[in-house]
Formats: sequence, C-alpha cells, structure tokens
Amino acid sequence: MDDGLRVTDRLVVPDAELRERFSRSSGPGGQGVNTTDSRVELSFDLAGSPSLPEPLRARALQRLAGRLVDGVLTVAASEHRAQLANREAARQRMAALLREAVAPPPPPRRPTRPSRGAKERRLADKKRQSQRKRDRRADGD
Repeated sequence: MDDGLRVTDRLVVPDAELRERFSRSSGPGGQGVNTTDSRVELSFDLAGSPSLPEPLRARALQRLAGRLVDGVLTVAASEHRAQLANREAARQRMAALLREAVAPPPPPRRPTRPSRGAKERRLADKKRQSQRKRDRRADGD
C-alpha cells in the first residue's frame, strides 16, 4: 500500500510489522468465491513491536487483552468481493482498533449533586403522579 498504517498523526505502524494472510471468503462472489483468495487476515505483533512507545504499548495491551493471542492482534475482512478492497477494509479496521486502544483515558468524572430545583421538580412530579393514580381508583379514597 503506502509507507505504513497510519494510526494517529504521530503513530505509524510500518508495513514490515504487518502480516497479511489470504484465504477463500464465504461471502458474495458467485462462482469466484470457490477459486479466489479474497478474505484477508491482517496481523500485528503488538507485544513485540518496536514502533510503539512503551506507555502506548502497555495501554494497548491492557485494553485489547481479550482480542490478543500471544500478543498478536488479528483482524479479518471478507465483506468485499475484491481482495484489494478487503485489504483496505482490514487496514482501516486495524487502524481504528489501535487508535482506540492507544487513546488517552478520559478525564475522571467530578461527582456532582442534584440542585435544589431539580429535587423540588422531582418531588413535585412524584406528587402529581401519585395524585393521578389516586384519582383513578374505583373505591374513591
């Protein structure tokens, strides 16, 4: 493709660290499905990659722990009939996964309390609802 897999503005995974495997797809394609290797499996050794800085690697390993097999992240694409389109789809999926995995954690939530007006509105709504239900009763309390 080009010089590598662009994950973020600063992070690019070189093509030499990506492995592609091709196999027969089970998707659309008619008779061609039986003969062409259009399914693509893209693998990236996350644990042993020299292109990822150590803090980003640790964060990605922790966040993608459920998807890794021996430190290797694998993405498959078989939704297109053409191998080239599946290669591009797999690369985009891998980049999105890595982008999400190396993103900084969100800022911690500051605990807040409901305002006095919010409490009063909630209680007034509860009273209105209970009055509505009381009015519906047949015995006429």
